[in-house]
Amino acid sequence: MTTVEQATDVERIAERLDAAEGAVRDLDPKARAAAEELAEALKSLTTSTLTTLVRRLRADERGRELLFDLVDDPVVRMGLLVHGIIRPDPMTLAAQALDRIRPTLHSHGGDVELSHLEEQIAYVRLTGACNGCSMSSVTLRNLVEESLRAAIPSLTAVEVLPNDPTPTVIPVESIRVRPAGGDEVAAREAELESAGWCRAVRRSQVPDGELRAVTLQPADGPAVEAIVVHLGGQITSFVNSCAHQARRLDDALLDAGDMTITCPGHGLSFDVTEGGECRSLPGATLQQLPVQIVDDTVWVRPEG
Repeated sequence: MTTVEQATDVERIAERLDAAEGAVRDLDPKARAAAEELAEALKSLTTSTLTTLVRRLRADERGRELLFDLVDDPVVRMGLLVHGIIRPDPMTLAAQALDRIRPTLHSHGGDVELSHLEEQIAYVRLTGACNGCSMSSVTLRNLVEESLRAAIPSLTAVEVLPNDPTPTVIPVESIRVRPAGGDEVAAREAELESAGWCRAVRRSQVPDGELRAVTLQPADGPAVEAIVVHLGGQITSFVNSCAHQARRLDDALLDAGDMTITCPGHGLSFDVTEGGECRSLPGATLQQLPVQIVDDTVWVRPEG
């Protein structure tokens, strides 16, 4: 079954569920109570069955690998999510929460970018909501924090990062290489170094469809092992550690058609266009790092 067919199946199932719920709500009270009790009993049975299957699969090494593949199926994933067997990872929950309030932010000239989650703290960047806007920066921040805390109750704080240019994916066609050695380039490189950015590799040394392992050595912190990835005309960077068992990704397989990085250890695939989110293991995400390119040199900041 193709991905398109799988997605269509999920949509059809969701439509049938919505239609059935609507029909039950229209029943008289006695019939509605009986239908809801039947639905609850069937859900309880299915949840118990799925829980037992997942536990048995996770208890066996071969079963775990099969489970990772099964979870990648949209219909299976939908069923596991509906019955609470798996839950969206915190980054997904946070992104969904911000998407819900984004129309309100846009209507007041503001916006929010989710950077990362670390130790129960959400790091975001806020834009807009300034001169002439009806929403103050304080109100904007409060709205973002309320939304994130409602989605992830375990959050202890929301920190606002400065709005410096820190793209995580750079389209190669947007790069304009300037002559090396100019005062402008030197000044920009000095500015990057003072802000904690590290010179990683020459862009020309990472052809499309390849990656390069690099060691980032900031002036005021420990070295960080990373990879610079050029895939599908885009350049990005991740910490050189698989989100599954921390295996290095020096020999990871790249698929430009699918825009994925696949760890050869257990075959887990991570989506480059979705911030390194794993397509088969819920909650596993590569740590993406900010990237900039100056005079054909790829610069990476160890702390995104």
